[in-house]
Amino acid sequence: MSVSFDFSETETQQSVRAMVRDFAEKNIRPYIMEWDEAQHFPVELFKQFGELGLMGVLVPEEYGGSGLGYQEYVDIIVEVARVCGSVGLSLAAHNSLCTGHILTFANEVQKKKWLPKLATAEWIGAWGLTEANTGSDALRMMTTAVEDGDDYIINGSKNWITHGKSGDIAVVMVRTGEQGSSKGISAIVVERGTPGFTAGKKENKLGMRASETTEMIFDNCRVPKANLLGNVGEGFKQAMKVLDGGRISIAALALGIAKGAFDAAVAYSKQRQQFGQPISNYQAISFKLADMATEIEAAELLIRQAADLKNRHLPMTKEAAMAKYFASEVSVKVATDAVQIFGGYGYTKDFPVEKFYRDSKLCTIGEGTSEIQKIVIAREILQG
Repeated sequence: MSVSFDFSETETQQSVRAMVRDFAEKNIRPYIMEWDEAQHFPVELFKQFGELGLMGVLVPEEYGGSGLGYQEYVDIIVEVARVCGSVGLSLAAHNSLCTGHILTFANEVQKKKWLPKLATAEWIGAWGLTEANTGSDALRMMTTAVEDGDDYIINGSKNWITHGKSGDIAVVMVRTGEQGSSKGISAIVVERGTPGFTAGKKENKLGMRASETTEMIFDNCRVPKANLLGNVGEGFKQAMKVLDGGRISIAALALGIAKGAFDAAVAYSKQRQQFGQPISNYQAISFKLADMATEIEAAELLIRQAADLKNRHLPMTKEAAMAKYFASEVSVKVATDAVQIFGGYGYTKDFPVEKFYRDSKLCTIGEGTSEIQKIVIAREILQG
């Protein structure tokens, strides 16, 4: 199948990008190291995002969202992440995982109940797939949901959950059938305050420290059957489709981090004097910047391609995996090179690149490691 692409910018994209960039400079940049050091998840900031329509970017206006497409969504994540990867990660997780799952698979009653609260940031969303012993091997999850009259009784725990403590609502993948079966998993929405639903350990992370990551624990947690998304046994299939969109999110997150690190490296290379001239005059530095710029451009083209396919409701599993794999690896490389250009100063917290360096690595792990992306890409190629 031959597919044409048009990546020309719209006026909406330009205005959204300018608005988000201005907001990030004024309301995020002054606090990034304070939040990072304290591992503080700035809930108040996300309430502001809600007022700007950034918590329901892809949600139709009828449910209180902004009704924008994936190109605008990419711009939003990039502009936030080029200032702070942590905030970008939380914004992406809320939009693409929890909200995205409900938007795609909920019935009309469920959408009207939950989407307006998520789109306005009245509620912050979480999404639970990963468990302690089942990272990439999700089919062997241990968390179960057993029918009891008009309810499900959920028992188990989820790990590495963004907003696992502060989230007001979570879409949780649970085992309702045989372990190891793709039809043995279902997706159920659990609201905060439900008895038996608590937060566990908060992870002390290398990077992305202002994005809250905790356990979610379920101890005889009783949830109405009305909270089931779709049909019993469809949870794994739903989760894989949600992750396709999520990979575009993480790719955009990685791209933003790379752009932030690159911008800092370019500015520093022009200011830093050695042997009577800016270090940008030396080939060792200028060639490094050329490589960084080229790889960033290539990553963005892959992301724009995946976003365009997603907007048009065309198959994009391979393209999203390629974008996520390439952009995340580029992010790590660009951040590493930025630290090198800064030299010893790049290793200190007085300059921004050490944070980009720490934040970038998660992009190669979260929502499917680089190795998993290669498996997905190879499978799509060989089945084609």
